[in-house]
Amino acid sequence: MNDSQHVNDELFERAKHAILGGVNSPVRAYGSVGGTPRFLVRAEGAHVYDADGTDYVDLVASWGPAILGHAEPSVVKAVQDAAALGLSFGASTPSETVLAELVERRVSAVGPNGTDVRPIERLRLVSTGTEATMSAIRLARGFTGRDLLIKFAGHYHGHSDGLLAAAGSGVATMALPGSAGVPAPVAAQTLVLPYNDIEAVSAAFAEHGDRIAGIIVEAAAANMGVLAPQPGYNAALATIAHEHGALLILDEVLTGFRVSSGGYWKIEALDGPAYQPDLFTFGKVIGGGMPVAALGGRADVMEYLAPTGPVYQAGTLSGNPVAMAAGIATLQGATPAVYAHLDSTADVLAAEVSQAFEREGVAHSVQRAGNLFSFAFTDATPVDYADVQAQDAWRYPPFFHAMLDAGVALPPSVFEAWFVTAAHDDAAVNRIIDALPAAARAAASASAAR
Repeated sequence: MNDSQHVNDELFERAKHAILGGVNSPVRAYGSVGGTPRFLVRAEGAHVYDADGTDYVDLVASWGPAILGHAEPSVVKAVQDAAALGLSFGASTPSETVLAELVERRVSAVGPNGTDVRPIERLRLVSTGTEATMSAIRLARGFTGRDLLIKFAGHYHGHSDGLLAAAGSGVATMALPGSAGVPAPVAAQTLVLPYNDIEAVSAAFAEHGDRIAGIIVEAAAANMGVLAPQPGYNAALATIAHEHGALLILDEVLTGFRVSSGGYWKIEALDGPAYQPDLFTFGKVIGGGMPVAALGGRADVMEYLAPTGPVYQAGTLSGNPVAMAAGIATLQGATPAVYAHLDSTADVLAAEVSQAFEREGVAHSVQRAGNLFSFAFTDATPVDYADVQAQDAWRYPPFFHAMLDAGVALPPSVFEAWFVTAAHDDAAVNRIIDALPAAARAAASASAAR
């Protein structure tokens, strides 16, 4: 056992006596990959450091928000300046409006036909992605006067009741079909359909159309590994929903402002006629590493929220000034040059990992949605959750640990996306590439009985 492992073992044992399971978010427990989680104490640029001082090139990026790199100086200074003026006021601040305007401006596009599309007319800032999606669903139900919701197997929209059935991510990692503690009548309000199957959506509306409040969908799935929608799929969801008086909620908590300056919706809008979601949810990048999320969309829908409408939502720490400073600095720093770097870095790493697997004869599929990527251990290209679950997921733990031993921190689950940052320079990328041959051999020699 190396010293770093020993230090982390001690910290994990101590944590388990004070914190349930030793972690405050389940995937951190390494349940999918085995071994002891690393306890991180510092991060800078493309690197994170554990409690023993061991340096890892990071491909988690705090699950997305460290788009500029960890502890990016402009973001740190913005946070320090804001904190010096007060940590929280429980009152309105000018910075809330600045961040809301940034988000609204970035989610706009001029489509191929020259039409200027601006789908976000009003925004509500909250603290977490779960809060954003939960509020969006309540709003959709309040606006339509209907109860049923459609979600897709493998899509994760936070841990609110009714959304954990076939939810991918940590739930898939733990091999749970849903969650205890959710009453059956609550779960019955959610219709879970296979992803990328538009006929299933049409059939659900044919049977329940006048009872369906809306559809919630990840703009591109990123919680069962990365799984992009088939061309035209999201637009077809909008069309079907609107034909039946229902709303489309586009969940961009992971993809928003990471895969492009305006999220995955903007990528699609620039490729073809822009479809119109009624509501968006955001998180991660708009907080720059602080707990910030948002929901926004059509003015007439958003005005159903209190204080202008009958749907109640509130939060003492919503619009926290320190968090606003981090989000503003991050979005302002996420320039076209940053996105070009993210895209090119993702291209290089996805190709290098794939080539390493090919050399060792490891069946795999490269999964991409913009600069988000992951790998499924299967020859067939997955299109839905069932395909993802059918992969040889047992090859990932030895691959993960071989990379970790070489100083590369990957997501501790095959069901998660990989994240690059603007700070991943040639040295960081080369260190990742150098670690791949041994890790690919570990995946190739893995046993299903492991």
